[in-house]
Amino acid sequence: MLRLLSPVFLLISVAGLALVPSISAQTNTAAIATGHAHRQQLSWKQGAQAAIALSPTPSHNPQKHIPSIQKNAAVLSQQISARSAIVIDAKDGRPLFTKMADNLRQPASTIKIVTAMIALEALPLDEQVSVSWNAVIKDGSKVYLKPGAHYSTDDLINAVLLSSANDAAVALAEKIGGTEEKFAHLMNLTAKMWGAKNTLCKTASGLTAVGQHTTARDLATLMRYAMQQKSFATRMHQKYVQAGFGQRLRNHNRALWRIKGADGGKTGYTVAARQTYVGQFSREGRSIIVAIMGSETMWADLTKLVSYGFTDT
Repeated sequence: MLRLLSPVFLLISVAGLALVPSISAQTNTAAIATGHAHRQQLSWKQGAQAAIALSPTPSHNPQKHIPSIQKNAAVLSQQISARSAIVIDAKDGRPLFTKMADNLRQPASTIKIVTAMIALEALPLDEQVSVSWNAVIKDGSKVYLKPGAHYSTDDLINAVLLSSANDAAVALAEKIGGTEEKFAHLMNLTAKMWGAKNTLCKTASGLTAVGQHTTARDLATLMRYAMQQKSFATRMHQKYVQAGFGQRLRNHNRALWRIKGADGGKTGYTVAARQTYVGQFSREGRSIIVAIMGSETMWADLTKLVSYGFTDT
């Protein structure tokens, strides 16, 4: 499996971002060069080729979706409250169902999958991260980190993915990018490299921001790539994790308890975004990715979409 995030380090250099604000640029350069030397290094050309390989491939049989399936899709579109949604085949990216899948919407916490993936590649898991007041005072879901305290990268990534912690997301962003704004720029470059063409990040947490947006199709594309990385997929499947700072983190993804074949997923909610979700499900040797945006009945929508993905394709 090619690791596409090695070019992220080149992106950091191009964007002029400081990996570790508390130490010198020389130390940062050495850390990147030696601490990750075991990782396969890809050139921009190789990274682009690999990203293209992961992009959805069109069906070679346009007659595959027979009229009865089209009718079922039309009915399903009316049955779900989500304003936009998509189901894709996780193997080749082929769309199995779409409803306004390219509409631009606020992502809420689903965009944290990008924050976590960058952190997994940019920092050693035992790296200590200092927490700023700016991170602590973030609204919404959090694990109540203490300002000035130090936490391991491993714990903070788990807090981001399982507990959807905004304070942990910002702490990681500031550690890697120096500021959340600079980190958001890195998120945008990375998302495009993974094939998300209509995603614009303004925050590491997904909290509502003017101009920030993504689409259901982009979320599915990002999750498809992320779930092919073992370090990410393993975390997403855990229901509970005991953090080193004393908290027992519970996964917000109720699908792990409720829906057969749930591999992992990320929930999100803000007033502007409404309920959002992106996740992967596997049954009988097949895997699908489901992305939902602007829902009022997310878990009911998700159950219907997963059932459709495995039944009508």
